Amino acid sequence: MSGELTKLKIKAFKDEKFSQEIANGEFSTLLNPENYSIRYQISQNENQAPGTSAAAPRFNKIRPEDLELTFLFDRSGVIRGSEDTIGEGVISDIEKFKKVIFDYNGEQHKPNYLMISWGSLLFKGTLSNMDISFKLFRPDGTPIRASARATFTGFVEDNLRVARENNNSPDLTHVRVVNDGDTLPLMTFRIYGDSGYYLEVAKANKLVNFRKLSPGQQIIFPPIEKLAKKQA
Repeated sequence: MSGELTKLKIKAFKDEKFSQEIANGEFSTLLNPENYSIRYQISQNENQAPGTSAAAPRFNKIRPEDLELTFLFDRSGVIRGSEDTIGEGVISDIEKFKKVIFDYNGEQHKPNYLMISWGSLLFKGTLSNMDISFKLFRPDGTPIRASARATFTGFVEDNLRVARENNNSPDLTHVRVVNDGDTLPLMTFRIYGDSGYYLEVAKANKLVNFRKLSPGQQIIFPPIEKLAKKQA
């Protein structure tokens, strides 16, 4: 809907094809950024033989783009709904943020792959560097406001798109954690828009009793085209 507030979102993936989501690997900004910048670089080959006159630089390659963003963390009470209720200030918020964008993926032996989306922005890449500044403190030294300036390096040709990214595409593999009240048909409907694939999802996960899901359990939802072939 036009005019509806959409927050910048970061999703973490295990692979460069962005088909395997990291469990609990999603972060949404407290406040949307005032701006962001993308740097495009062209590498030129400027080598020339000794004793020759200057020659025009020759194109070598286009380097990966860099996206720079600043994230705000605030538990001072200034922003409604973000009051500090556990006495940790912004420490827990920053740790959750770092878990998504910074933590090392032990299974793949590399940092997480990240998909950053907001409005017309779609950027796929990895974290290059990050600086965290703590700006406001309680009398005991607990930080209650901080900002993180992060640079991400992309590796796909077209990161800036006009269309909004459909992050729930049924053509991707999804991993979801079961919450209280979830049923397999309901979870299947959320992913594919059709609960009729729940038996195929049960088979893909080797579920003995799909009617009894446990909170915290991880369910894999394969691309819908794979399930459609099984039904055929």
